[in-house]
Amino acid sequence: MKKLSALALLLALTLTGCASNDQLARQFRDGNSKNYIAGDGTVTEFDANKRPTGNPWVGKTEGGQLLTNKDLLGHVTVLNFWYSGCAPCRAEAKDLVSLQKEFAAKGVQFVGVNVRDTAATALAFDRNFKITYPSVMDNDSGAVVLAFTGVVTPQAVPTTLVIDKHGKVASRILGRLEVGTLRTLIQTAVGK
Repeated sequence: MKKLSALALLLALTLTGCASNDQLARQFRDGNSKNYIAGDGTVTEFDANKRPTGNPWVGKTEGGQLLTNKDLLGHVTVLNFWYSGCAPCRAEAKDLVSLQKEFAAKGVQFVGVNVRDTAATALAFDRNFKITYPSVMDNDSGAVVLAFTGVVTPQAVPTTLVIDKHGKVASRILGRLEVGTLRTLIQTAVGK
């Protein structure tokens, strides 16, 4: 019985140690009312021969148009998961607009995935930050988030995926992006 109690105590201490070293778990336990889990800027790149593919998805944009993953095939796509009350999302908005303009001539598509807002709120955000690319309103269905869950899960807000022209995920940034890093990831996916 003592062996079993000691084993249970050791297991509890091990799990507590693992959880205390996990930044996302710490943010969840903090209870600071920011209403999102912020990523730490971690970048994951996938070898061209081993890139994961998300599942098919369909969503309605803030302007009311239907958009699917198939509509984006043939283009490198920057898929940014966001919502208007997320401070890092607001901070990176101008960088996304700047990169969209920079890569427009190369056919790179930018698409937002709004995980919480109404279409009216997203449209107000677009006007305020001069965003001209569409955002899929994913707050009701979660179709886009679910399409990547378990593949390259967007586990923080914001999360940015760079998807190659074959629909495979080339890279992921968890948290606020750094413009130079995203530029390099897009260039890699485009092939310079």
